[in-house]
Amino acid sequence: MNRNKTSEKMPFPFRAVFLTAIITLVLTVGAGYFLGYHNPHGPTSQTGDTENLFEEVTETTLYTCGMHPWIITEEPGTCPICGMNLTPKRDEGTSGEDEKGEREIAYWRAPMNPTEIYDKPGKSAMGMDLVPVYEDEIIGGVEIKIDPVTQQNMGIRTATVEKGPLVHTIRTYGHITYDETRTAQVSLKFNGWIEKLHVDFTGQLIEKDQPLFEVYSPQLLAAQEEYLIAYRTRRSKDMLASARRRLRYFDIAESEIRAVEKSGTVKKALTIRSPFTGVVTHKNAVEGGFVKAGTTVYRIADLSRVWVEAHIYEYELSQVSPGQDAEMRLPYLPGKVYSGKVAYIYPYLQKKTRDVVIRLEFENPNLELKPDMYADVYIKTAAEGEGILIPSEAVIRSGERNVVFVTRENGKFTPRQVSLGMTLDRGNILILTGLAPGETVVTSGQFLLDSESKLKEAVQKMLEAKKGKPKETKEDDFFGDMEKEDDFFEDMEKEDDFFKDME
Repeated sequence: MNRNKTSEKMPFPFRAVFLTAIITLVLTVGAGYFLGYHNPHGPTSQTGDTENLFEEVTETTLYTCGMHPWIITEEPGTCPICGMNLTPKRDEGTSGEDEKGEREIAYWRAPMNPTEIYDKPGKSAMGMDLVPVYEDEIIGGVEIKIDPVTQQNMGIRTATVEKGPLVHTIRTYGHITYDETRTAQVSLKFNGWIEKLHVDFTGQLIEKDQPLFEVYSPQLLAAQEEYLIAYRTRRSKDMLASARRRLRYFDIAESEIRAVEKSGTVKKALTIRSPFTGVVTHKNAVEGGFVKAGTTVYRIADLSRVWVEAHIYEYELSQVSPGQDAEMRLPYLPGKVYSGKVAYIYPYLQKKTRDVVIRLEFENPNLELKPDMYADVYIKTAAEGEGILIPSEAVIRSGERNVVFVTRENGKFTPRQVSLGMTLDRGNILILTGLAPGETVVTSGQFLLDSESKLKEAVQKMLEAKKGKPKETKEDDFFGDMEKEDDFFEDMEKEDDFFKDME
């Protein structure tokens, strides 16, 4: 009996060991979930990361047509226009950073004056430390890369950014006029009749003291008789000087007075002479005509020096001052240059033309300069100090901003937004901010580079828009995974009850 009971209870140790192993395994798996060593989705997650990385690489690989660069797709194929096979579009990296991903310094500037630019660190004119200006702060687009063969085919030419004097020549037009300080009018101070004309046409050249006309006047006759009486008697020097002075006040020349003294008789007509050398610009005299006192008989102008009235705009006023050198060229005398100076700037604007008249003075010894001639005027101006200069043709003006392309290493071109100053001689322009001396800018072919830069910028924006969309990703749900796994307690219920077996 004892042996039979013993034989019936023999399976008991094996079942206990088996149940203990199962319990230990389940506990180990549960602990692994909490500790992270056993994750059913671990390999799947790693595979998912690899697939996401592959998708990102695939998204950055674009295909384009060599004949139609605006055709861009994300998959290889043929061009819908010409049927050519699409080729991968190269990726040229990110603008404003070097190969190590660090920000590049474009130039250095003074902290108090943004237009004070240097190509190296140091001290400003005020003794303050210069601050760096980074490439990504002033970049005006997307950086592009062009191989040397393509650059040659595009006809790209470059120029070096220089620092030099701010010399600007204002080119304008002007017309020659009389020097108002060298004009005179000949008019009578008494009533009379013109007996004879010595200068009988307008435009005639006359010399100083040259006879103009002979005039008869009762007032002159009375003045001559009074003088002759005082001269003959010579009783009083004061009376003689008074009579002589009266004739002089009538603009009678000394030679005429001496002729009256010599002849001892009164002359019917006295001669009026020219006060200085010049050209008759106006004549209002005929023989036998009556002339009232104050009437202008002749107008005479000295053309040995002339004025030129030139016109400049309001924004050019600050560059012009009296005493500056000026040059003038005439259409009818090509190649000849006349040198003069700025004499005066009129303090008002012309109402119709909205410009300012400036007066130039030119010597005219040979009378080559005729009044009312039109002339090309060049006024040389120079601002104080120096500035950064580049060729004006290097600037792309869009109306809203001004962009230049700066050459970099390995055939790269970076669009740079700049601030422009005054236009200078030799086709240069002043750069206030955006460039540093020693840099190289593109002067020919920059419009093709701008098109390529804008095309690449559009592609990058398209990629950024696609990357910004939320992706449906399966996240690891610990509790969901726990629900999918065999429940420990449910498994325990399915197993034979340990205590029942014990019984």
